[in-house]
Amino acid sequence: MIFNSSATDPLVHYGRHFGRTVHALCNFQALLTNRILRMGELADAPEENFTAKEQCEHHVFQELLKSVAGLEECLMQGGDDEVDAVAELASASGARGDDTKSLKGSVLNWITPKGQNLIPPLARDMKVDCGFHHERTGVLLFPAGLDWSNSETKAKLKSGEIIVTGDQWPLFLYADYHYDLKDPWNGLFQSALLVCAYRHTFTSPSSVDRELIQVMLRFME
Repeated sequence: MIFNSSATDPLVHYGRHFGRTVHALCNFQALLTNRILRMGELADAPEENFTAKEQCEHHVFQELLKSVAGLEECLMQGGDDEVDAVAELASASGARGDDTKSLKGSVLNWITPKGQNLIPPLARDMKVDCGFHHERTGVLLFPAGLDWSNSETKAKLKSGEIIVTGDQWPLFLYADYHYDLKDPWNGLFQSALLVCAYRHTFTSPSSVDRELIQVMLRFME
């Protein structure tokens, strides 16, 4: 099997689909190299010789082989250059880039009340005025448990004096944008905004209906 080093190669489509539906953060180069070794030199090794992570990777690899006809033969008979070419074409980073670019404009539409404008307005291709520097995005991004209405806290977030750490979840991840101090897991990853983003990415942009957006906006007021 010969793969073309271009965006028109079917493997590019398979890689993006794979990244969205099977394994979003897959390192194709490592996956292919390790699984080819298992299918070759380690083919007779018993299943218990492999760690849970290795078994999971093998399952992911099998799903990839099912997706692309002739891929297994290509990998087993080809050389390092062929494996490198497949890994580059199948990279899921293209899907992530496309999704991020597509979501930027859509998120602005979702957080803007129907028939109104954001004040000040936000540009789709500018980051300077976003984040904690804008009331609309700031109220969604500020760490759950802090008080966005506190002017001192808000100023420190804007200036960078307060650094948001990786274990501080932003409020937009919570259902109804409500954080329960006694139970931080309550409602996590259940917000209407996340549902909109999920539908936009994994079904289609048109599946994000206005009723769901209105539910999201109601709890942002």
